[in-house]
Amino acid sequence: MGGPELVLTASRQPAALDARRGVVRLHPEVLTTLGIHPGDPVRLAGRRVTAARAAASEPEATPGLLYADDLTLGNLGLRDGGEVTVGPTPVTAATRVVLTGAPQVVAAISPELLRLALLGKVVTPGDDISLLPQELPPPEALPPEALPDPALRGLLTAARQSLANRVGYAWTSTLLTVTAAAPASAALVTMETTVGWEHGPATHGLAASRALSPAEALPRAASPTGARDAEPTETTGPTAPTVEELPGLRAQAEELTELLDLGFHRGAVLRRLGTTVALGVLLDGPAGSGKSALVRAVADRVGARVRPLWGPELAALTNSAAAEQLRAAAAAVRVDEPAVLLVTDVEALAPAAAPGPVATVFRQVVAEAVAAGAAVVCTTSRLDAVDPALRAPDLLSLRISVPLPDAALRREQLGVLTRPVPLAEDVRLDEVAARTPGFVAADLAALVREAGVRAALRQKTVEQPRMTMADLHAALAVVRPTTMAASTLELASVTLDDVGDLAEVKQTLTESVLWPLTNPDTFARLGVQPPRGVLLYGPPGCGKTYLVTALAGSGRANVLAVKGAELLSKWVGESERAVRELFRRAREAAPTLVFLDEVDALAPVRGLATDGGTADRVVAALLTELDGVESLRNVVVVGATNRPDLVDPALLRPGRMERLVYVPPPDEAGRAEILRAASRTVPLAPEVDLGALAGDLDGFSAADCAALVREAALAAMRESLAAATVTTAHVAVARTRVRPSLDPAQVTWLAEYARKRQ
Repeated sequence: MGGPELVLTASRQPAALDARRGVVRLHPEVLTTLGIHPGDPVRLAGRRVTAARAAASEPEATPGLLYADDLTLGNLGLRDGGEVTVGPTPVTAATRVVLTGAPQVVAAISPELLRLALLGKVVTPGDDISLLPQELPPPEALPPEALPDPALRGLLTAARQSLANRVGYAWTSTLLTVTAAAPASAALVTMETTVGWEHGPATHGLAASRALSPAEALPRAASPTGARDAEPTETTGPTAPTVEELPGLRAQAEELTELLDLGFHRGAVLRRLGTTVALGVLLDGPAGSGKSALVRAVADRVGARVRPLWGPELAALTNSAAAEQLRAAAAAVRVDEPAVLLVTDVEALAPAAAPGPVATVFRQVVAEAVAAGAAVVCTTSRLDAVDPALRAPDLLSLRISVPLPDAALRREQLGVLTRPVPLAEDVRLDEVAARTPGFVAADLAALVREAGVRAALRQKTVEQPRMTMADLHAALAVVRPTTMAASTLELASVTLDDVGDLAEVKQTLTESVLWPLTNPDTFARLGVQPPRGVLLYGPPGCGKTYLVTALAGSGRANVLAVKGAELLSKWVGESERAVRELFRRAREAAPTLVFLDEVDALAPVRGLATDGGTADRVVAALLTELDGVESLRNVVVVGATNRPDLVDPALLRPGRMERLVYVPPPDEAGRAEILRAASRTVPLAPEVDLGALAGDLDGFSAADCAALVREAALAAMRESLAAATVTTAHVAVARTRVRPSLDPAQVTWLAEYARKRQ
């Protein structure tokens, strides 16, 4: 290959950050021997020939090993490892790359967005490749004209967010296949590369795009949702979906269809009535809920063409360039009637916080287009971030909202998504729909796609593979709803049945928390509002947080957990904003359980704080969210505290946290149940009598009982690491080490407080 080569042994990549990013790690001595700099492409030959970008491994790594991820090993044909011949290869910028993928992915990702995702990666025909971004710096030998324009570098961050919005949470695990590339080996994707889908749209090289005026380039630009305008001399992209393929959006589709049909085809009726119709629409809803697909489906129904613009892309340009493209787009829509100007992620062009010159030009463009009879539809997943001035009567006068799908609509969406999938007899889509609260259409598509990948891995040699319920369960473990992408809560696999004792408390929580989240229709049928919130209080270590964990483990609702102090900030207005953001996310992901731990720190009694009024303003924001003008539908708030007397009384009135649930220390029978629950997986010797032990643990909390079982197991390990059982002797040792943590005075005071509240 014109350079030195070495034969190394392929090994799994230990660096998680390199996973599926087209990176292999070589020992620094190997890089020196091959004359390769970090970031350079390398040729890899196993059972197949492929290429990747090289990076240095740790100096203490084995020199004879090549560290690669599962994707690169698969491209080499070495799933289980093996010998790989490694050598340098010239740094050659790709002129053309063609890919294929799942139909949902092809329809969701435009070629321009695809090029940004693949920027900096080395591709070879036949390779599988992911959408995860390449983090290595450009190779030193890359010509300057192939590097990203500094004005476009802000697009890379926006591109990642857009991928999450359009493909769903599983965009990081989505795989594509390179069907063609020029040159055919070790081609580096740059901003000059023409990237496209097989039998679909493609980008233009950056130089070619710069040679066109915005008006000339616009008709050939691809939509951020994958739609492409049909030109007689060009290959058209994915066809628009039908309204029947968008369950849950039919009411919104009918409303938009009536408006566009009236404006485009019923002009004579409007003239006879001496009126006009404004075709400016703001379409809002959660990311991935199908807003752009809805517009394309309706436009296809009324015979209109779609001219797409992506807000973050225009916002990353200079003011003059963005203004020029906006005016060119509006001119094209007015000339090419009937047509719809579709602006996705409009909050990037016209932000509510600080609208600039581009926002002013955008308002002018929308006003001119609407006045000329053209349709302008803007979509957003963050309605509060859009400039309110856009809602003027002569701009976006009509607002259409896309809500989160409920269980019935999710079941219908799953039926549409699995229509081409061979399902096993054990697949129960009703159960999957019930276990996917907060999922939007893109999330469900990602779920089905992930389950399909797992089914394919299991049945590589089966002629008629099928997707089973086990595949869907495995996918549910890794695919989270897009609305919960920022949540870091790890849910334990426990339910209320795993909680020892506290039968009355568990019944109260089932009625106050689970029933409103899982059976809202029953409350509506009986004409009553479900409880908005519950406050758990009791001594430390008695299971308040564990009870909420068990509620979350039921899997019937999304969970947002936050400690009270985490929302507090020294900056004026930031704490209130954090409270509003928390409840905004809760509404988007409904049904949602919001858990406020140590709520006395977040909502103390007003007028007693010395922090300049921050705590008082936070309490006011919290009260407004719980019982304000905006409905808190399918959201239940659970607070926990050891000091209920420090919580602001206004928070505890009916309509807010109206149910106060006392979690008492366990009695003897309760301690026995807790010991049995804690030792369920511990091999106890037959002579260990948990009932008798519970009688000797007066003053122990639930946490103390669990600690006793844990300490007994450690005592057995200290005696012998080969120990098979925990004996009474080990329990006796643990009994001398674990002491009760309950404060008798605090227990007495809380019991008296609970008696007065009854």
